[in-house]
Amino acid sequence: MSELVAVLGVPHNPLLKRAMEAGIDEDLRATHENFQDFRGRLEDARPDVLIMVGSDHFRKFFYDNSPAFMIGKASRFQGTHPNEIRTFGLDPMEVPGDVEMATSLLGTEYLNSDSIDFGFSNEWLIDHGWTVPLWFLRPQYDIPIVPIHSNTNMPPLPGPRRFAALGQYLRETIATDGADKRVAIIATGHLATDIGGPRQFLGGDSPDPEFDADAVAWMASGDIDVAIEGCQFDRLASAGNVTLQFLNLLVGLAAANRAPDFAEGTASRFAPGPFFYWDMKDQS
Repeated sequence: MSELVAVLGVPHNPLLKRAMEAGIDEDLRATHENFQDFRGRLEDARPDVLIMVGSDHFRKFFYDNSPAFMIGKASRFQGTHPNEIRTFGLDPMEVPGDVEMATSLLGTEYLNSDSIDFGFSNEWLIDHGWTVPLWFLRPQYDIPIVPIHSNTNMPPLPGPRRFAALGQYLRETIATDGADKRVAIIATGHLATDIGGPRQFLGGDSPDPEFDADAVAWMASGDIDVAIEGCQFDRLASAGNVTLQFLNLLVGLAAANRAPDFAEGTASRFAPGPFFYWDMKDQS
């Protein structure tokens, strides 16, 4: 059997990389320290593979073609897109993929999973939703990944119970996988965040502080039902136009199936970012 050794929930704001490359200003110090801490925790967990749950930002998928959940099944993944290199100063990268684990998550040899109807892609240029967490957490790019895209950006969206079901499915499938690997799950999303409107990056303030406090409390409690109830569409959408990516963090909570060891909405110059960590070693 494989073993789930760690679950992480982190932000992926592409502006963070350039802002912290030249030095760490005071309004980014806590974000930097959390990423450094999580990098060390991930290294201590010694994973053989990283299952990364995020949302493509209208680069591979658009309104004419968007699966609810999709697994990347390739031996190598490249990132990122040219406009992200130009606009955000992100570096091109190449990271190994784990075809064996991706195939296991998809289901049996001939049947998709009974729990989640995944699409899959053998060719996928990943964007900052995956490259930014990797840059902060594993800049060696040496641990194979299985990227999972969730549609949090365009209707119709999967409901919050579907994200919880995905996390439960990942936990159960890892536990029965015959490859005998150490697995870490990295889920990435936002707290209240609004892009392109009057509530964008309010000098470090949140566009919806009440949502941020509630969301961190849902996660810190470890109660998946409370978190699901709080993550209804209208509440997420009212907190900011990309706050729906918080749903990816429900995957982490459901996969861990308990309260996190660390839970914080961390202030930065842009907007508070989610940081959640579960040490899953010796939990079985």
